Amino acid sequence: MAESIHDVQRRITSTKATRQITAAMHMVSTAKLNKIQKQAVGYQDYVSKVKAVVMHLSQSHLLDNSSSNLQSNRPVKKTAYLVITSDRGMVGSYNSSVLRDANAFIKERTPNQDDYMVLAVGGTGADFYRHRGVNVAYEYRGVSDVPEFNEVREIVKTVTTMFNNEVFDELFVCYNHYVNRISSRFRAEKMLPVDKETMTTDAANDTQVSPLTAEYDTEPSEEAVLQVVLPQYAESLVYGAILDAKTAEHASSTNAMQSATDNADDLIATLQLHYNRARQAAITTEITEITGGQEALKN
Repeated sequence: MAESIHDVQRRITSTKATRQITAAMHMVSTAKLNKIQKQAVGYQDYVSKVKAVVMHLSQSHLLDNSSSNLQSNRPVKKTAYLVITSDRGMVGSYNSSVLRDANAFIKERTPNQDDYMVLAVGGTGADFYRHRGVNVAYEYRGVSDVPEFNEVREIVKTVTTMFNNEVFDELFVCYNHYVNRISSRFRAEKMLPVDKETMTTDAANDTQVSPLTAEYDTEPSEEAVLQVVLPQYAESLVYGAILDAKTAEHASSTNAMQSATDNADDLIATLQLHYNRARQAAITTEITEITGGQEALKN
């Protein structure tokens, strides 16, 4: 019985140590979530203006005659999917949810594996697709917990260069959209080429696009304006998706660590009850033995 008490006490000590770790990780994830939410709010003001300008340029038909490479509509021979996941674990069902929905979306659009490639942002997605023999043409690991805009420039530059070199003919960004602290929703947005389909899908997903007039006087020229605005639009799509996905990741990590802490509390309470019962049983046995010994001496 003494050995049983020792084992239970050891499990209680071990579980308490685990609880301290999960509680600390919950606090860290909550701090990251609060920080990235503040950054996301400020960024929304900028991105809504960029999206509004490009959308209304499309309505004004200024995009129709543009020679920008980002608008190159050509027969689709190869499709690319930019899948955003995390680099680490302990984020609950975040990665499995993204990959499950992304796979369903990919299979629906391009059933033949030879017709598509994956561009992976996040080590989990890169490893997942490589182990399954999927063509991972590009991967980016180590995205910051609160990503800065300059981090995205390298990704956008690589992706647009691949598009211009006809490595692929269209690009979709797949990620989990942050809804609130307890839920997220999968999104797959067309990024390239920049055309009316892209405009329509993006506008449907963004309720904060500011209303602007569809009439423009451009200087120095329409083409010069588009050469500046369209790359900014592409950057805003990718950065916005990564920022949104990171927010959903931190929310999922916060929930996972809170759940783990709560489970540890429940387990500690159960083990403590078992410990008390075992200790009571041991004490009762000792009293019985002492009483029995006293009775034997009397006789």
